[in-house]
Amino acid sequence: MKVAIIHYWLVGMRGGEKVIEALCRMYPEADIFTHVYVRDAVSETIASHKVTTSFISRLPRPARSYKSYLPLMPMALEQLDLRGYDLVISSESGPSKGIIPPAGAVHVCYCHSPMRYVWNMFHDYRDRTGLLKRILMPPLSHYIRNWDAVSANRVHEFVANSRTVAQRLRTYYRRDSTVIHPPVDTAAFAAVPTDELEDYHLMVGELVRYKRPELAVQAFNRTGRRLVVIGGGEMLAELRAMAGPTVTMMGSQPFDVLRHHYAHCRALIFPGEEDFGIVPLEAMASGRPVVAYGRGGATETVVEGVTGTFFREQTVEALLEAVDRCERMDLRPEDAVAHAAGFGTERFMTEMRGFIDAALERHRN
Repeated sequence: MKVAIIHYWLVGMRGGEKVIEALCRMYPEADIFTHVYVRDAVSETIASHKVTTSFISRLPRPARSYKSYLPLMPMALEQLDLRGYDLVISSESGPSKGIIPPAGAVHVCYCHSPMRYVWNMFHDYRDRTGLLKRILMPPLSHYIRNWDAVSANRVHEFVANSRTVAQRLRTYYRRDSTVIHPPVDTAAFAAVPTDELEDYHLMVGELVRYKRPELAVQAFNRTGRRLVVIGGGEMLAELRAMAGPTVTMMGSQPFDVLRHHYAHCRALIFPGEEDFGIVPLEAMASGRPVVAYGRGGATETVVEGVTGTFFREQTVEALLEAVDRCERMDLRPEDAVAHAAGFGTERFMTEMRGFIDAALERHRN
């Protein structure tokens, strides 16, 4: 069986790329198709496969400016030649599912989310962009939105990475899906004895507006408690200017530093609404509780009163109340570790293989 894996862009190793890595392990002979490929930014597992790029990679500064070429990506996808492939697996968050599959192939889409910038977060993205893009976004997004909805018909079966995303698929594409949570390398993390914990809370992730990192900085500025923030992104400079003396902005850090801070923090602060959210599970795999906004994917990973707690409004007051409540709870590190173990990579591969094998059977008969 000849397998093609389609991913929107390969310029780093985040949650979407971890899914691609697991799919590469499942199908070691598969070929990968993408818009932009930065060889040094991905794992050896991905790099060991043949990677074909669309014409987006031949435009000026593709590794930095690829998102600016979004209006061209539908056409770029449709020019990819997938003749001869029996199974096509697309990984969707940016445009990837809109390829033209061969007539006899089965197309399974693993959806991290329908494109946020034209669907559920269109107004957020538009509000924070410059004047020219704010003018151009409505007509361009209208075109991409229509193409995106139509191209959903090229998918035989959808897999959603969370119940939150499954609901978006029903809303925007009118398609049902099966929920299979993405792989989390829980074995890479470990808890430490409680007497080795340090007096700080932790926030981890890309510093972009929809993740609401400023909420945590404002909250810990107010109380004078220590907060450590690990991650880069468009808001890093702004948050550094905002941070008070008890907030440490570390920027991007190597894995060993991240692992240490997960294991030694009092709790993880997770103030945004995510499609799924791997970061809380990495904290739980390190034995630490999570204080999370009670919407989106975190509601599928954090167990109230067992592995952490929620706040229901994205306000400083609600976040601080949840931090205090978490500190009063009798939460056991071993419960967090055991819960996180249920989201491991082998579980993902087993569930995906079973789903794909059944999909092949259904659509070939």
